[in-house]
Amino acid sequence: MLKRLLKLFDSPDGKKRVIKENQHQIPRQDISQAALKVIHQLQNANHAAYLVGGGVRDLLLDGHPKDFDVATDATPEQVREIFRSARIIGKRFKIVHVRFGREIIEVTTFRGHHNDADSDTQASQSDHGVILRDNVYGDIESDAIRRDFTVNALYYDPNTREVLDFTGGAADLDKRLIRIIGDPETRYKEDPVRMLRAVRFAAKLGFRIETTTDAPIRAHADYLSHIPPARLFEEVLKLFMAGYATATLNLLRDYHLFGYLFPGTEQQLEKGAEYDIEFVTQALINTDKRIRQNKRVTPAFIYAAMLWPQLQAEMRALKEHNISPQEAMQRAAQGIISQQLGHTAIPKRFLIVVREIWSLQLRLPRRDGRRAYVLMEHPRFRAAYDFMLLREQAGEKLDGLGLWWTRFQSVDKEGKEKLIASLKGKGKKRPNRNRRPRKNPTNKADS
Repeated sequence: MLKRLLKLFDSPDGKKRVIKENQHQIPRQDISQAALKVIHQLQNANHAAYLVGGGVRDLLLDGHPKDFDVATDATPEQVREIFRSARIIGKRFKIVHVRFGREIIEVTTFRGHHNDADSDTQASQSDHGVILRDNVYGDIESDAIRRDFTVNALYYDPNTREVLDFTGGAADLDKRLIRIIGDPETRYKEDPVRMLRAVRFAAKLGFRIETTTDAPIRAHADYLSHIPPARLFEEVLKLFMAGYATATLNLLRDYHLFGYLFPGTEQQLEKGAEYDIEFVTQALINTDKRIRQNKRVTPAFIYAAMLWPQLQAEMRALKEHNISPQEAMQRAAQGIISQQLGHTAIPKRFLIVVREIWSLQLRLPRRDGRRAYVLMEHPRFRAAYDFMLLREQAGEKLDGLGLWWTRFQSVDKEGKEKLIASLKGKGKKRPNRNRRPRKNPTNKADS
């Protein structure tokens, strides 16, 4: 399809390319009906409105987008007046969420040039040059130039069924290239998260990052230290919970970006320990597999897995000082989490689950008596069980623990009792303690 699009790039102004429906052949049925309604209502209110970004990109690649964004010349306040279900969010960039049933359509106003701001309330930058606020509005041409990559700066008008291209995005789709719009160093300095986005799109689409776009990333990976941890947490979710986490990790490490997200984990992986590398790899392979199967994936599991190599290293060091495994885990977990929070935020609701998954790794081997039944009732048992299986897949020797728990969950009560009985005699026996014989109690009244 894309090669056919390039034949149309003969517009007289040399900038805007109009791609007609018979060339792009975007399937109308693959477009969100909610997004079409939003655009229709905006156009009925005499506003320009288009599908934009990843949704258009994926439609041109014969994909099936899940998210559809709308760009318009209506201000956020005007959008809110048109839609009762609209809600303005964000300070850095004002965005409007319009709800249609369970679906939310993200609506943005055409961006203008940052330098055209009238005051700091419209646009401001940090001392490091990072854009803190950018609510300068413009037209569709300026909006296209303000977007990050050419393949994300394509606009689709459902009314005319035309695709508008201002930056050569269709040509880069054909070449399978991720190309930043504008000067790469300037754009990365304005928003260092664009480096993560370049990697994410390259991993997702299987594209190559164009040479000039690629060059500054390794040199300026440290720009990520200027981004608030809360924002980087959101980026971590996009990087590792979208179905291509394994390829993403490889690219992040190649571009020296991973260490700014998970410094402790990167330090362990750099040591080249086969188990650590295999464990993290298996965790991400498992995550990608679950997403493809439409199974639930929680950020807590991602973080528990990512931080596990560092936790194990810290625990080994503490155990050398004759500290119990439970106390060693508690101390190590506290230090690791404190360090991690300085790089990516982790909401408390996920931190609690991370700690529970870890602590259950010490409890799963203790299955005698009623303990196995109690453990199975724990709300995090399944996550902890899956985590333990990953440890075995990575090569950790757990004396058949995974197989035992797999069987325990599948058999009836009689089978469960047999499995528990089979544990007798295993492990270390308690040493016999030499106790003094107890003296017969003496009745003082008789003495």
